[in-house]
Amino acid sequence: MFKKRENVTEIEEGDLLSPKFDNDGLIPVITTCINTKEILMHGYMNVEALKKTIETKEAHYWSRSRNQIWHKGQTSGFVQKVIEIRIDDDQDAVWLSVDIGNGSSCHVGYRSCFYRSLPLGKINNAKEVKLKFEEKNKKFDPDQVYKGQPNPTKI
Repeated sequence: MFKKRENVTEIEEGDLLSPKFDNDGLIPVITTCINTKEILMHGYMNVEALKKTIETKEAHYWSRSRNQIWHKGQTSGFVQKVIEIRIDDDQDAVWLSVDIGNGSSCHVGYRSCFYRSLPLGKINNAKEVKLKFEEKNKKFDPDQVYKGQPNPTKI
């Protein structure tokens, strides 16, 4: 569907989209908030999800756990409105800048999926590295929003 990848110069310096999907047909996507610039989430797209995202101006991803296209916010109501899409130099990673208003992007209920930080410095025991919660309040209750729905992730 997108231009065939033919040579490095075209891919890195050309003006046609030639995304490189991995062996599973996926390309990684990092999504940031257009207003705060914070990282909201990391996900994957297949060809269909990328095409739908471009055409609808709303984020669509490939759910590896459910093995299907996932329209972000369809269940929670926190749709990611795409403001800009960028692709990296060798066209194997996508960056979305989205507007979620005062909403959330994390199925756990926080605004960002990156709601915890790791301590920096010497690690004495890797089994005891403590995470710090950077977001204290959830935007929604996942048990209420996803009631009766399959868990969005698989351990």
